[in-house]
Amino acid sequence: MSAVVPDLSEFFSRYEAQRAEADALFAAVRGRHSDLVVCREGCSSCCHALFDLTLVEALYLNRAFLRRFTGAERFGLIDRAAGTDRQIAKIKRKVFKESQAGKDSNEILSEVAAVSVRCPLLGDDERCLMYEDRPITCRLYGVPTAIGGKAHTCGMTGFKAGEPYPTVALDKVQARLVALSEELAATLHSAYSQLASMYVPVSTALITEFDAEYLGVNGLRRKED
Repeated sequence: MSAVVPDLSEFFSRYEAQRAEADALFAAVRGRHSDLVVCREGCSSCCHALFDLTLVEALYLNRAFLRRFTGAERFGLIDRAAGTDRQIAKIKRKVFKESQAGKDSNEILSEVAAVSVRCPLLGDDERCLMYEDRPITCRLYGVPTAIGGKAHTCGMTGFKAGEPYPTVALDKVQARLVALSEELAATLHSAYSQLASMYVPVSTALITEFDAEYLGVNGLRRKED
């Protein structure tokens, strides 16, 4: 019998719990600084940011996407996501070459942060087509965050640099997502030892078929491997 992807509901439920905590953090900051958090329907500034998803997030979003869209609508979005994926791949190749050439990592990160790539799930009305299932990064955009000791705020907000505000530590949020991804990968008994370390953009999560071969379930490998 060929391998199949096991039921991942337990991991998805735990991811949803982490997602709810992120929503609570956002609400708490917004409650204290409602005049500074300006997020609203139709504001899509955060929908042009470049970021990657952990394994559990990618699998969750892929499942939700396949359940939400069918037929021509699904294929249209997959085509759009494929175009976005090619655009991001070019950016990542450029970043890799600059890194290999010895360019300062902080300078590279600053350049990447300034890159604008429209999310394939952003509708023509500037609203997210999968808002209820959007990743945690999207849920925390709009309040002060910090990663690697460096603070960040959306340029659309009223938060001022250097002022003390409640700040969400993205390092801790990310560490929990990675830990959950590692547990998930262990359950799959994947042939790919680095599966849990996989990071992909939203576009890749949408167009990828996460079947047993792709995930290396129970030691299974893709034919090209």
